[in-house]
Amino acid sequence: MPAYLVVHAERRGDDQVIEDPNLTVEFVDGWVLFKDRDLIATNRVAIAIPAAQVARVERVDEEQAPADQEPAPQKE
Repeated sequence: MPAYLVVHAERRGDDQVIEDPNLTVEFVDGWVLFKDRDLIATNRVAIAIPAAQVARVERVDEEQAPADQEPAPQKE
């Protein structure tokens, strides 16, 4: 699931993780915009944060291994 850590510029310890299965992030006209990639959904989600208040945005979701991947062979 896509997850992003928003590190605030003032570093007051109020950093937040935003995650959603359909989440995308864009940097538009001085804003950090998190939005739902499903353009036809009736209840789309959007979160906008002024870019001046954000030090950085980091993608922090864990990579998921494919379901059909075999385990690595064990050394004997």
